[in-house]
Amino acid sequence: MKPSTKELEELEREIRNLVSHAGAFIKKEFETFSFNEVSYKGKNDPFSYVDVTAEEMVREGGATLLPGSGFINEEADNIPSQNGYEWIIDPLDGTVNFIHGMPHFCVSVALAYEKEVLVGHVLGVMAGEMFHAIKGNGAFLNHNPIHTSKQTQLPRSLLVTGFPYSQKDWLESYLNLVGYLIQECHGLRRLGAAALDLAYVAAGRVEGFFEFGLNPWDVAAGALIIQEAGGTVTDFQGESNFVFGSQILGTNGKIHQEVLDKMRSYLPGIIE
Repeated sequence: MKPSTKELEELEREIRNLVSHAGAFIKKEFETFSFNEVSYKGKNDPFSYVDVTAEEMVREGGATLLPGSGFINEEADNIPSQNGYEWIIDPLDGTVNFIHGMPHFCVSVALAYEKEVLVGHVLGVMAGEMFHAIKGNGAFLNHNPIHTSKQTQLPRSLLVTGFPYSQKDWLESYLNLVGYLIQECHGLRRLGAAALDLAYVAAGRVEGFFEFGLNPWDVAAGALIIQEAGGTVTDFQGESNFVFGSQILGTNGKIHQEVLDKMRSYLPGIIE
C-alpha cells in the first residue's frame, strides 16, 4: 500500500539522517584523499573506496528502515524490491570533481514506491546544503522553503548542462546546441554533478539543467525537488520518462518550452 503523508514524513527524517551520515564521511575523506586511490569502471568513469563505502552506509540504513526494499544504485548490483519500495542512490555524484579536489559534489538519495518517486534528498556536502522534498509537500533547503526562478526570458537565464561520456556519437550535435545556448542566454555552466545541478534549479539559482546519458540515481531525487519547488521536468521529448529514460530537462517551467524547441532543432537524432 502506498505510504501516507505521515509515514513519508517519518521516513524523510530518517533518510535525512542517513544522507547526513554519508556526507560527513565523504567530507572527512575529501580532506586527505589521494589521486593514487582512484579506480576505473571504464574510460572517464572513475570511482574510489569513498563512493563504495558511502553507498554501503546508505544501503545498510535503507535496508534497516524498510526491510525488503529494492536498490537501484551506482556502485553495487541492484536488488529487486519485495515490498514496492526502491532506494535510488548516488552515494557521490560528482566523483571527478571530488578526486580532483573540487568541492562541488553531493549525495543523492530518492525513495520510490511502485516506480513513483516520493522522497528526495540531495546534500551539497562541502556547503552543508540539504535539499529535500516529499511529493506533494513542497521543496526545502535546510528546512527553508525554496522555489524555482521567476525568470521568463531565455536571454536572461543561466543554464547548466553536462556532457555525455558514453554517447559520443551525438557529441557534435550536442555541442551545436550548447553553442547556440551560450550565445542566447546569460551563461551555460558545466558543473559536474547532475543531482546538485538539479537542486540548484529548484532553489532558483539557475533557470535550467539538461543532459542525456544519465542514470536514475543521477536524477531521481533532484527531479522531485524541482517539481516540488514549482518547476517542470521532462525528457527531451517533453514527456515524463526522465528518471529511467536517460534524458532530462529540468527548468523553472517558464523557459521550458523554448529550450525544448531548440533541442528539437539541434538534436533530431536524439529526439525522435
